[in-house]
Amino acid sequence: MQCILNSRLSAVALFAVFTCWTVTVVAGEPLRLALWPDEAPLGDGKSEKVKVPITVHLPEPGLATGAAMVICPGGGYGGRVVEGEGHGIARWLNAHGIAGVVLEYRLPAGNYHRPMLDAQRAIRLVRSRAAEWKLDARRIGIIGFSAGGHLASTAGTHFDAGNQQSADPVERQSSRPDFMVLVYPVITMGEKTHGGSRRNLLGPAPTPELMELFSNEKQVTDKTPPAFLTHARTDAVVPVAHSQMFYDALKAKGVPAEFQEFPKGNHGYNGYKGEEWDAWQKRSLAWLGERGLLKTPR
Repeated sequence: MQCILNSRLSAVALFAVFTCWTVTVVAGEPLRLALWPDEAPLGDGKSEKVKVPITVHLPEPGLATGAAMVICPGGGYGGRVVEGEGHGIARWLNAHGIAGVVLEYRLPAGNYHRPMLDAQRAIRLVRSRAAEWKLDARRIGIIGFSAGGHLASTAGTHFDAGNQQSADPVERQSSRPDFMVLVYPVITMGEKTHGGSRRNLLGPAPTPELMELFSNEKQVTDKTPPAFLTHARTDAVVPVAHSQMFYDALKAKGVPAEFQEFPKGNHGYNGYKGEEWDAWQKRSLAWLGERGLLKTPR
């Protein structure tokens, strides 16, 4: 699905937007930016006037690896846990040299375009600012938690190469993440779905075709980016089958993937602390390192 800049945006407004975007991000000083320059698209050529903020956290220059991750907090598509699954994650990533970009995506309220277009735009925006932020445009990943994991896996299965004819330089960038980390993610919209997430994303009576389109285990191809997944078998909110289905689909297509399955643990891993929480962070960093994503660029 192609996001396009609102054609009615005036030249003056464009100048103001791109002037604003030249603000420098300094390590240790998070910067909040508007994701969309004027109006945010709703799909089907419609748009709405709304601010969609992102917060950019850059690591200290001596630690920086050049990698970055767009962060999608969970919340069942009815809210966003922006501290524990957002800014807290950005600070953890920064400690390991990775830039963290917290995405406060629009809640769908039955319009699936909102969060999907925001996630695609966030990846494009980070990639377009790579030189300025001293990032490697080939190492822009995404991390998501619970319903934010569904959004992250949507970004990894519904992407495009960008629109080279767009007047907006951000829209010329690919929306494909280079890698994914999915933490107790919602994946399927089918029989084993998380009911609240499906209802908030697709509405109370989605068609079978729409449910299949956003059952991301069914949208995996050999172009889907590598993924690290973590989930507890005893998760009573989002069944572990979500991660298992996605992992199986990735392996079937030859996409590099790792699934860290815990024999115990709850959704949210004990309020973002404790044995499972520490273990997934440690192993996901090792996985990133094994893929060369923690090496300082030369």
